[in-house]
Amino acid sequence: MPLITLTTEWREDDFFNGILRGKLASACPGAVIVNNAGGIPPLNIMHGAFVIRNTFSHYPEGSIHLVFVSSEGPAEHPHLLVKAHNHWFVGANNGMFNLILNSEPDLIISLRNDAGADEITLFAVTAAAIAKGQPPESLGESISSVSEKVPLRATIDRNVIIGSVIFIDSYGNAITNITREIFARVFEGRDYRILIKSNNYFTEKISRFYREEPVGEIVTRFNSLDLLELSINGANLCQLFSVDTGDAVRVEARNQGRETNGLF
Repeated sequence: MPLITLTTEWREDDFFNGILRGKLASACPGAVIVNNAGGIPPLNIMHGAFVIRNTFSHYPEGSIHLVFVSSEGPAEHPHLLVKAHNHWFVGANNGMFNLILNSEPDLIISLRNDAGADEITLFAVTAAAIAKGQPPESLGESISSVSEKVPLRATIDRNVIIGSVIFIDSYGNAITNITREIFARVFEGRDYRILIKSNNYFTEKISRFYREEPVGEIVTRFNSLDLLELSINGANLCQLFSVDTGDAVRVEARNQGRETNGLF
């Protein structure tokens, strides 16, 4: 039984949801349809790619992932069917696939759309064809590459790491592009401080759990993705500190004269 996931910019009450699910139910009866994520900020390719990159591998191999994020696509090869890591992806050729996979796909098909169908119809028909075992090459032209969008990466030096906030979760925690591996490479066995947005907010400790710090204190930890996460125990860090995606996060050798700041 095929499994089809949906990642969209749509609100839960948007009529697009019903149209897509109805088309999938008609074209591919018996398919399991899963809402992977909805309400992605409109046209925010980085946000959508982060969500899909960190979720698709938890689904069974052979799953079909429909991506409705900035889904109109460019003029040339606007919509693609991509196979990678034994998963199928359908979406716009807008740099999303490069960010999701961070590797070369096994197969790229530029979808044929002679009838000028909208994305919902085209993606539903494509998903149904793959679910029924139709050869992917019958759906369009095989091409050699996808459009690329450069991901934000942390920069490192002997005494400093400069990263940025790449995602804000439902609790207002700021997830950065500083990985556990990069952090250990520079600061394992050394004293450090982590500065959030400016020199006004910082901490000098990595915690494992939020509860390790008193309510109102800054908590920095490596989350389940092994990315450095900034939060406040019992509060929304991004609201209180006006932190947004793209803001800088700096890790540097510790200044012994400073004291860590909390909320209260």
